[in-house]
Amino acid sequence: MTKRQLGLALIALALWASVGILAVDVLDAGQFQGIGPAQQSALAIAGGVLLLGVSLLPLGERPA
Repeated sequence: MTKRQLGLALIALALWASVGILAVDVLDAGQFQGIGPAQQSALAIAGGVLLLGVSLLPLGERPA
């Protein structure tokens, strides 16, 4: 696996996690109206994973 492939996998993981976290609001599965504190933390972590994935893309075909 190259660093570019790992970066793309992390980006995909972060985007799917973000969609899942926001889908909880659409389904009204939580106690809070709007985005609750656990969702905010999870979105922040997903954002960090997204940034990590983007930072790996320019490293190209080097082994991960």
